[in-house]
Amino acid sequence: MKFFCTRENLSKALALVIGIAGKSINLPILSNVLIRASEQKVEFIATNLELAIVSNLRAKIEEPGMFTVPARTLNDFVNLLSDEKVELRLKDNELEVVSGKSATKIKGTPADEFPVVPVVGEGKGYLIDAEAFKRGLGQVSQAAAKTEIRPELAGVLFCFNDEPNTLTMAATDSYRLAEKKIKLLQGEEKARIIIPARTAQEINHILSLSKGMENEKNVRLLVTDSQVVLRCNEVELVSRLVEGQYPDYTQIIPKEFKTVAEFSTNQITKEIKAASLFTTTGVNAVNFDFDTAAGAILISSTSTQTGEHKSEVTSDIKGDKNNILLNHRYVLDGLANIDTENSLLKVINADSPCVFAPKEDKNFVYIVMPIRQ
Repeated sequence: MKFFCTRENLSKALALVIGIAGKSINLPILSNVLIRASEQKVEFIATNLELAIVSNLRAKIEEPGMFTVPARTLNDFVNLLSDEKVELRLKDNELEVVSGKSATKIKGTPADEFPVVPVVGEGKGYLIDAEAFKRGLGQVSQAAAKTEIRPELAGVLFCFNDEPNTLTMAATDSYRLAEKKIKLLQGEEKARIIIPARTAQEINHILSLSKGMENEKNVRLLVTDSQVVLRCNEVELVSRLVEGQYPDYTQIIPKEFKTVAEFSTNQITKEIKAASLFTTTGVNAVNFDFDTAAGAILISSTSTQTGEHKSEVTSDIKGDKNNILLNHRYVLDGLANIDTENSLLKVINADSPCVFAPKEDKNFVYIVMPIRQ
């Protein structure tokens, strides 16, 4: 194996796969990256057995071949190179990296010990705007459960064409729920899948890194009964799907409300952060009192350790006076994913779920369960 490339392209190719090359006591090979050079292209491949990422490298290939080396060692070393031209070659079971006046040998493992990455052939195909997909996935994935007690809740639900030409993404940990709808550019077949939260994390990582690399601004998804494939620019991700039935979350999304308040997203975020300093650890309770006469939401919190806090947020309130107690961490997570200058908070009563939403965007909703008083 022997090929030439630029340090910049090599660094980008490694950055796309490095996230899933971790430490494994049972399978040390999983901390390696597979370098596969054919006559047409060079591929860098990493896997954790549930998820695999393949990134393509532009290179001048003199001799095809395959070899694996520790991913982080190679990545960290390449980032320290100062010369732009890099030569990589396999010699005596070592990867030689030559750049400028430096020549380095990295010990590795033969390629035949590396797990086989599945090749997905046919499936249901969809085309989505890359930026809209990345933003939408980021908005919902933070609501997924952080434990695997219920594996389906530790993933993100994708519903293709429940509404025509629409991908609906949702996630919930039973305490809060996020739902985002984005437009499908291609693909009319219906499908419902659950992707692991780690896969969602890596998709966002890939789309953030690949943005601006090429002219391709869309993402292609291929869905089978057990796997999902993402292709964008010079990278491909293959992931298993989460088995199980996702709960019918739509039943808990309220349709009618007694109180609706509109306010500055930035202002209420600051006031909730201030109130969060005076809450009991673990409870994180902040009180929201809707004063229709004053046109304000009264935000308050109290803690036996740190003290108490009260503030007002000017609001356009329609409906009844109301009150609700919410976990400030869940509320701040939702507000951080609202892009509009003004937000809406819709409330039924102190015991029912409430809804946060952008003022001008009906495609994103964020539901928070109240703390029972």
